Amino acid sequence: MLLGGNQGNVKATIAKAMAMIESQLGPLSKTSKWYSTQAWGPVQQPDFINIAVAIHTSLPASLAMLKLLEIERHLGRKRDVPYGPRTIDIDMLYYGQKKCHCKVLTVPHPHISKRRFVLQPCLDIIPNWTDPIHKVSIKTLFKQCQDPLTVKAC
Repeated sequence: MLLGGNQGNVKATIAKAMAMIESQLGPLSKTSKWYSTQAWGPVQQPDFINIAVAIHTSLPASLAMLKLLEIERHLGRKRDVPYGPRTIDIDMLYYGQKKCHCKVLTVPHPHISKRRFVLQPCLDIIPNWTDPIHKVSIKTLFKQCQDPLTVKAC
């Protein structure tokens, strides 16, 4: 899972989101370093802070995603500008090796291989994970990624 934001006290908001995830979905098993990343997309905005986390949950993927969306709403997420500024963004990147496409969720996340700000923190926690779509490791996806945006530890 990738958590990020670029509005308000982002690290505090992400910390609250992580606590809510643990209480509502299951324990965090790994966390990446914190990263500052240039905003991706067509809207000019401040850089994001991102962190990747791995969790263990017994919830079905769609129910877990609904809970993540509720956590976002609780923490002030507004969805009024596509790819715009936000207090919190929680993306479910993978759900084990399963593939899922439903109204609230597509896993693996369809843009992982194109976004350095996703791959860099994933390198910290799952570098040898084999992406079930691309059939290569996160390490290989990162090496192949052509995203030019800057991602740096903060």
